[in-house]
Amino acid sequence: MPSPRLALLVLGAAALLPLRAAPSTPLQERADRFLALAGAGYQSLITLRENTDWDSNLDVTPANQAAAETAAKAYSAFVGNPVLITEARALLARRTELAPSTIAQLERLLIAAAEAPMTNPALANERIVAEVRQDAVLNSYEFQLGGQPITVNEFDERLLASTDLTERRALWEASKEIGPVLRPGLVRLRDLRNGVARELGYPDYFSLQYATYGLDATATVRLNAEFVRALRPLYLQLHTWTKHELAKRYGQPVPKRIPAHWLANRYGQEWPGLVAAADFNAAIARQPREWIVRTAERFYTDLGFAPLPASFWERSDFYPVPADSPRKKSQHAYCYHLDLEQDVRSFMSIEANADWFGTAHHEFGHAFYMLAYSRPEIPPLLRDAPHSGFHEAIAELGGQFCFQLPYLRRLGLLAPDATIDPVALLLNEALTPTLPFIAFASGTMTHWEADLYAGNLPPEQWNARWWQYVRDFQGIEPPAPRGEEFCDAVTKVHISSTPGYYANYAVATVIRYQLLDHIARNILHQPPQSCDLASSPAVGVFLRGLLEKGATEDWRKLLRDATGEELSARAMLEYFAPLQRWLEEQNRGREIGWE
Repeated sequence: MPSPRLALLVLGAAALLPLRAAPSTPLQERADRFLALAGAGYQSLITLRENTDWDSNLDVTPANQAAAETAAKAYSAFVGNPVLITEARALLARRTELAPSTIAQLERLLIAAAEAPMTNPALANERIVAEVRQDAVLNSYEFQLGGQPITVNEFDERLLASTDLTERRALWEASKEIGPVLRPGLVRLRDLRNGVARELGYPDYFSLQYATYGLDATATVRLNAEFVRALRPLYLQLHTWTKHELAKRYGQPVPKRIPAHWLANRYGQEWPGLVAAADFNAAIARQPREWIVRTAERFYTDLGFAPLPASFWERSDFYPVPADSPRKKSQHAYCYHLDLEQDVRSFMSIEANADWFGTAHHEFGHAFYMLAYSRPEIPPLLRDAPHSGFHEAIAELGGQFCFQLPYLRRLGLLAPDATIDPVALLLNEALTPTLPFIAFASGTMTHWEADLYAGNLPPEQWNARWWQYVRDFQGIEPPAPRGEEFCDAVTKVHISSTPGYYANYAVATVIRYQLLDHIARNILHQPPQSCDLASSPAVGVFLRGLLEKGATEDWRKLLRDATGEELSARAMLEYFAPLQRWLEEQNRGREIGWE
């Protein structure tokens, strides 16, 4: 994913038009002068803020946190300046007299201002301080299991391997202990985030996050609910098969809903480890960690992209901090664009396994996207994707394609004569992470965060509402009742660090299957389930044509022009149609669903 600060604060207009030459009028000249100043200041302060944010995640110290807070305030003082807001609004009041690119930049500037409007400096500054403090709590928290420290990577590794339900429950519950620690900060942040959004006329903070889509909170929830509805029959078949497999593994009766600690993912957003024939962990584990990052870069350069700049390799931080190091580092994966030019960096904690192999391809996709639109033709205010879901979709194309059989064979991770059941591959792809992910992202996360911000859900109802959605959308339940003394939602790092962002991942999943469908059928002329994208110059040309536009076009137009259709789950349903037929046969005679 991109840097959380950039994802939150660099948002754009809902309907951006292609760049065109501006008419020479006094009003246009006034707007050009204004945007030259605003764009230069914006880019300079983005650079300052992103560098300090990078440092505060790379080395969690009070000094770095203080620097990040100061830089965030400086950025906000500029983009939220009442003079800039007033002038942008005055110019947009006469938008029919302005060039489309001018309108796009003005609208993007106003949405950025809504994150920290200095029309109310006390509110904006308090929000910044609270954000930095919440990040500090999150990044410095030391998980414990049985009195011993445990990392996020270790949670995932042990949950994937263990068949002892007692141990699994202890791991799962330990991973949730940070919830009550983060809860007070989120209580305050919810009010501050809603406050800054309302200062510039947005009904709530969740609606502000989807201004780039042209959607408010209600419409965003409705869009995601439609994804869930369209995929529900397939998901119910997958859920039924999975709970029967897990019951056999643990020697337990088949439950209606899957107990959360039975799954290898702490949130149930993916269900790995169930398809041995499609498990590439062992092959990847034989490679050095450095091989993973170099392979990820080569995936894109083989498509015709220029290599990543030398500074990327010099300044990125790819691997976990050694156990004996005093440095504390955020354990999550981000890609930073530090100057809206060529300074892109990746921040990961790579281990030699399939998860990090996919994550590296994903994060490098963000980096290549950032570099593609960072060119003189694109104004700094438009150096972004048309919306964050598009950024994630492009990144996840790499994260998905890197597990296609032709690519794995080319890398030597799969023997040339090895045969893998195509249904097993589809099953593994559905499980990790596609279908459980939509249930989590479009269902649980989107609905809960919309309730949090747009619905102003009282804190004493947070945990009950979270588990209501987990049960209803995911068919999962906790190993024991979880009262309001817990706050299990906030254990998902995005709720603190990238609030209101998660629906972008769901939209990205749907878009990436539409792009995959188009690439496979119309460029490669191969089945989408087994196409060989890697090393295809034609695919590279197609992707660069999308990436280089940045945020200069409306996302609907960009998607229609690229694929010939509107956003829908159609491509996903067709992609997994063979799997659905197989699941229906496997589940014959079983009770489907959990109601």
